[in-house]
Amino acid sequence: MHISSLPGPFGTGVIGQEAVDFAKQLASQGMKYWQVLPFSYPGMGNSPYQSFSAFAGNWLFIDPRRLEKRGLLTPAEVQQAEYTQNKWRIDYDFLRTNRDELLRKAFERADKDLLAKADKFIKDNKWVQDVAAYQTVKDADFGKPWWEWSDTSLRNYDKAAVSGLKTNPNYRYHGFVQYLFFDEWTQIKKEINDLGISIIGDIPFYVSGDSADVWASRDMFKMASAAKVNKVLKDYEKALDKYKKDLEKQEKGKDGEPLKEPRKPKPEALVFESVAGVPPDYFCADGQLWGNPIYDWKKMKEDHYAWWMSRLEDNFKLFDYLRIDHFRAFSSYCEIEANAETARDGKWIPGPGLDFFAEYDKKFHDRSRLIAEDLGEVTPDLAEFMGKVGIPGMRVMEFAFYPGDNSSFLPHNFDNNCVAYTGTHDNNTLLGWLWDSPEEVRKCCLEYCGFKGDNWGDGGSRSGSCRAIIRTLWMSHADVTIIPIQDMLGYGGDTRMNVPGTPTGNWVVRFTKEDFDSIDNDWYRDLNRIYFR
Repeated sequence: MHISSLPGPFGTGVIGQEAVDFAKQLASQGMKYWQVLPFSYPGMGNSPYQSFSAFAGNWLFIDPRRLEKRGLLTPAEVQQAEYTQNKWRIDYDFLRTNRDELLRKAFERADKDLLAKADKFIKDNKWVQDVAAYQTVKDADFGKPWWEWSDTSLRNYDKAAVSGLKTNPNYRYHGFVQYLFFDEWTQIKKEINDLGISIIGDIPFYVSGDSADVWASRDMFKMASAAKVNKVLKDYEKALDKYKKDLEKQEKGKDGEPLKEPRKPKPEALVFESVAGVPPDYFCADGQLWGNPIYDWKKMKEDHYAWWMSRLEDNFKLFDYLRIDHFRAFSSYCEIEANAETARDGKWIPGPGLDFFAEYDKKFHDRSRLIAEDLGEVTPDLAEFMGKVGIPGMRVMEFAFYPGDNSSFLPHNFDNNCVAYTGTHDNNTLLGWLWDSPEEVRKCCLEYCGFKGDNWGDGGSRSGSCRAIIRTLWMSHADVTIIPIQDMLGYGGDTRMNVPGTPTGNWVVRFTKEDFDSIDNDWYRDLNRIYFR
């Protein structure tokens, strides 16, 4: 469950008392882990996997009540931050405006001691400096992507020009906000850890093209040279002008026949040599075109993958364990031409492989805090790579039940060294999956899990079918088992967190205190006792 799904009055879950209360509930059930989604500020489609920074925290999670205790907000201002229209859904438009106004007031009231701590945090962290500078220019240039910024020196990350932004009050404000986020989370995380609950974090493999990471470290990515990037805006404007003219012709038609709609230009195709995704497979005929820039692994190897090591180090401060999304890209990754319309022509390219983990071992000396998201098509090279890296992969029960198929996702086939789930944030809920599955798949699952009766469709926290599946997962060989909060509640597909490939309507699900109160804590405590978890 992500922080955003916690109950509370502020339109999204926050790092405050509700987080500690949820951890107390987990502890009472005998649980040991709470897995969250990336703490990144949500980007395209409100996804935490598409952010303007791989390092920055999501300031929407800062608790206004705790800022009041610091003397940075008034009770009336905290009340203005409350959102009462819908306690089960997040309104990002409201949050982005409301929280920015609130945090600017807090910044204006910060005393010298607090500002000094924030300034030291900015000085000690290069990524904070880059984020503060990036956000400052974004504010002034109407939110345009960095390759369209009007100031060429800033667009090219000229060090003198970037350093000149430090005198801008906005620069200090954005750094201050990041200090607040990390300071608040450090305090809340300690309370959670003291309850015996460890936090499993999640980091996306790739970063967004329009991000502080790419802007400030473009030599680490496969992209056009700075000289070519300077031409991007002019080239894009020309292409866009042609597109508009072609569109007019299309609308008018020729001899009464409509013309084929012209293809809208993509400015990023002028900036990046290639982008990320996955080629066609049995899940998607066209593959998946994500559009993220590709790492220049040869260049990264020269400094021993310093950018990645810094990223992991910062995430180890945030979380006790780390799930790395799309882990297979360390072995091999899909590269697609930047101007492609689909991923059909994507090609697999060898990744940094074991060389990356040799450098990792030199810095961190221990791989036990890592989890690999290794879902998708398993190839012989990936299986070999996973065996040599030695960290646990993932198993998902919803992928298991095809009649006659002795799938590796069936619990009796799990290795000890894996983290096993009923489903993830990208899956339907258990109850929703049971309702949507073909009858033969549903029958196979229920028979395997020992559920009898015709009331498999009953929901709620005491759902017999959901409990049977969860119990079967707990009986497995997997060292760690995890269930989404939706499955603990026995809720349907309307509470699903994300439907991959759909641009809207995702990442908005929340729950209430009444929802959590409905959970049978004793049942989970007995489950953990019986199966020695």
